[in-house]
Amino acid sequence: MPTENSRRDLLKKAAAIGIGAMASSSAAFPRAVSSARPNQTDQKLPSTDFFTGFKHVTTKTAGATIHSVVGGSGPPLLLLHGYPQTHIEWRDVAPDLAKKFTVVASDLRGYGDSSKPPDSENHAAYSKRAMAQDHVDVMASLGFQKFALVGHDRGGRVAHRLALDHADRVTKLVILDIVPTYKVLHSVTNELATANFHWWLLIQKSPLPETLIGNSAEVWLRSRFERIPAGILKPDAFAEYLRCFQLPGSIHGSCEDYRAGATIDLVHDGADLDRKIACPVHVLWGERGVWPKVFDVLDTWKERASIVTGKQVPTGHFIAEERPDILLSELNSFLG
Repeated sequence: MPTENSRRDLLKKAAAIGIGAMASSSAAFPRAVSSARPNQTDQKLPSTDFFTGFKHVTTKTAGATIHSVVGGSGPPLLLLHGYPQTHIEWRDVAPDLAKKFTVVASDLRGYGDSSKPPDSENHAAYSKRAMAQDHVDVMASLGFQKFALVGHDRGGRVAHRLALDHADRVTKLVILDIVPTYKVLHSVTNELATANFHWWLLIQKSPLPETLIGNSAEVWLRSRFERIPAGILKPDAFAEYLRCFQLPGSIHGSCEDYRAGATIDLVHDGADLDRKIACPVHVLWGERGVWPKVFDVLDTWKERASIVTGKQVPTGHFIAEERPDILLSELNSFLG
């Protein structure tokens, strides 16, 4: 059986010749350890060890099986990733955060090594309400009834819904480089539609986007990250993103996430326009991103939350990967 070092070396070599996903997806999952809680299993997943000292955990929730890494000690902090990423988005900030917090970084349902639930009426299985419930269940299974929460991109949309539906759970909320879905889809401009064209591609009826993307998955994935300055996204990280993106059901699951955003999520958000997030909210957005070109980001979030601070940072969309130093400073300051 290959060692962790040999598997990591194989992944790096495979990434260099463009077959990293194939190399990393062939390993089998070990059996769960016996010390896990009844709805959890500890897993050692077939990927580069981006989180040394963290434990891999899978949790059976009300509607999915969620993969997380857990490490550190102190107050609980949940990190939720964006598209087309996984929990490894947080690889450059989680180890430092774990010095002060118990860090939980999870794969959203439909992404990474979390499960990909089947379709449901009006895409309800991928509503942000269902996805938020997953992570309430994850944190409760770890013994945390209250926690701080950081969400980027799609994870930020899940975090927004979680803070509304479970106001008693979230102590503080950090949102990275989004404005609320309802605001976006009721404020479409040519500039916004051009920059975020994938929103309207991914919501098309299955299997059109799944087929188009699946036939050129690596090309598509590279196109999503082309806004990251050269040299920041390392080959081993891209290989891991590609491995996860090519897992059965991943492309469809991510499309369902966006389809829900354009259907059932709008229903839920529309019903809550008179409600605001109660906990303190800190918003960060990239100066090279699309949002400040179309919206006053801070004022937009003040429409949706009662206590809001925030600032523009010198990045594009992928703040955690482009400038982890800035993000760590902001998180340590805001979360205390």
